[in-house]
Amino acid sequence: MTVPVLQDLPALVERARGLAARGGRTILGIAGPPGAGKSTIAAAVAAGVGDAAVLVPMDGFHLAQATLVALGRRDRMGAPDTFDAAGYAALLRRLRANAEPVVYAPDFRREIEEPIAGAIAVPRSVVLVVTEGNYLLLDDPAWAPVRPLLDEAWHVDLEAGTRVERLVARHVAFGKAPAAARAWVQRSDEANAARLAGTLARADVLVRLDGR
Repeated sequence: MTVPVLQDLPALVERARGLAARGGRTILGIAGPPGAGKSTIAAAVAAGVGDAAVLVPMDGFHLAQATLVALGRRDRMGAPDTFDAAGYAALLRRLRANAEPVVYAPDFRREIEEPIAGAIAVPRSVVLVVTEGNYLLLDDPAWAPVRPLLDEAWHVDLEAGTRVERLVARHVAFGKAPAAARAWVQRSDEANAARLAGTLARADVLVRLDGR
């Protein structure tokens, strides 16, 4: 089956509004490799839908720095096993059930590189939950439970060279020296991107905003 391609933000917002109009609680997942633009697109889509939507990033389930150090995974932060995948899936189940007056979700603060519990309120009145992250479509034992919890999934694609330069600039902006930032991207972020090969087949929509 060919995955439909959407190539402009207004079309994405319009599709999200259609999901919000279904009635009941709907969960839209936006996946893709590091630096592809998932966070920017998810924020713009949620804003375009308005008060009926809330953005809940997967990154809120990063393991804490101290935990990563204790597990010997700090130098691989961002890899699939540096997240609480089961906790993320459990939150998605609560959000789908929509049985509580409000559900509080964690967020991730890049300036301190730590998750913050209870930072995002999702009241029962919200009809569209937008969630984004690298591993929403990853088919491994830890992450496979996530895909069935998404009513629709988008895969964001971006030309690799542009992605890498975006990632380097992001790491520099948050304090890494340029050489260290590039080394981290090549060693860690691109290794994580390689893990996502083949996940497009599990998406409903391919998002490609770079004109290709």
